[in-house]
This record gives sequence, structure tokens and C-alpha cells, in this order.
Amino acid sequence: MPYRIRLTYTKNGPIRYSGHLDLYRIWERAIRRSHLPIAFSRGFHPQVRISMACALPLGFTSQCELIDLWFVEPVSLDGVQVALALVLPPGLEILQTQAVDEHAPPSQTQVRSSLYQVTLLDPLDFTWLDGQVKQLLACPEIRRVWREKPYDLRPYIEDLECLSEDDQGLPRLSMRLSAREGATGRPEEVIDALGADATQARVDRIALFLA
Repeated sequence: MPYRIRLTYTKNGPIRYSGHLDLYRIWERAIRRSHLPIAFSRGFHPQVRISMACALPLGFTSQCELIDLWFVEPVSLDGVQVALALVLPPGLEILQTQAVDEHAPPSQTQVRSSLYQVTLLDPLDFTWLDGQVKQLLACPEIRRVWREKPYDLRPYIEDLECLSEDDQGLPRLSMRLSAREGATGRPEEVIDALGADATQARVDRIALFLA
């Protein structure tokens, strides 16, 4: 009977430019190199049994990514963390390990929202930005187009506020965006709707909220 462990890990540095599929392969290689008793799927082409939560857009960093691993025998939480730390590339650091019920839903179906911290690289006026935030939150709907499909961004914004400037005097935002079946709030869409340049921003995911 497989045993299931959930890891919380960072995605920082150059590896933030690795896409979701590439990240999956990186984890797969690391797990094989760790010699941990990982479980495999059935079929003609068995794959390691791992499941990652919602994909992180290319270039974003994160302090809260989630991956579930299944093992064929009991393993210690500390042992898993130590074994993987020896083979993971820089930028992927395990912050927490926890046992998960074998029959619990996949983590990607449990994510309900994400909390992001955004640093705008353009030195925008704080008063102007704060006014843009308040104006956007007051809108009953925010019509946008994503991949040629129109949609309303407003229901995806659960919380949005200006933070104090960073140590370089750059403006910062905190935004909590919902994740729904087939659609997720995107920070770059919110930045653009505020009238700022989404290409000139650093986005860091700092929390995932599960059902």
C-alpha cells in the first residue's frame, strides 16, 4: 500500500524559468537519484507517482509550491527531506514535509486561491497606485481578454492592496487571487488592469490556500 507525503518547496533563482513540464522532469530525476522507495504507476510505461499543485507561470518565484509523493513503504519525513536535498538543483528547497491521507484529493484540485507579492520595477507614485487599486476594487466587473476569449477579472480578485515600498523604494502589491475549475486569476492581468507595466514586475507566490 503506497504512503503519501506532501512537500512544500521554493522555486527561486534561474529555475523559475523552467516550465511546469520541465519542473516535473526535474523532480522525477531527483527522486530517482535519491533512491527513495517511490511508488510507480501501472502500465507499459511506469512513471514515478508524483503530483504537483497548480502550475506557476514562467518567471514567477514561489515560497510555497506543493508536490505529493507516493512511496511503497513507510519513510520518515526527515529522511525524505534530507535525501532529496542532496539531489535537488539550486532554487528548489524543501521547506516542509507532511504526511497526507492516501485517499485525499489531489492537491491541484484543492487549491482555492493563491497569495502573491508583486514588486513593480517602475518607480510609480504610491498615491496614484493606491488610487488605482481602490478604483479597480470598486468596479463591479473588469472586462479583459485572455487568449482571444473575453472574461470578467473582478470575481478572481479576492484581495488587493498596496504594501510599503521595498528597500529600493519600489512599489509593492499584495494580491490574493482565486483559482477555479478551468480558470485562475493571473497577477499580470491585475497589474495590467491597474495601468502598470506587467512586464516590469517581480511576482512571488507566497501562499496557497487549500479547500
